[in-house]
Amino acid sequence: MSATIGGALIGALFAVAALVFGFWGFLLVVLFTAIGALVARVASGQLDLRALANVFSGRRTS
Repeated sequence: MSATIGGALIGALFAVAALVFGFWGFLLVVLFTAIGALVARVASGQLDLRALANVFSGRRTS
């Protein structure tokens, strides 16, 4: 699946959520989608939590 198709599907999901659940339901769907994306990246090894924590704490290495 290309990034364009994936983005369109996510946009359609958000639009349906906004229409069905209202504003706060929409925000909840967006929040859970973002959490799911982060968990998937950590599980696949594409996101290193230790490096991310170092960036936010100011201990960045170049």
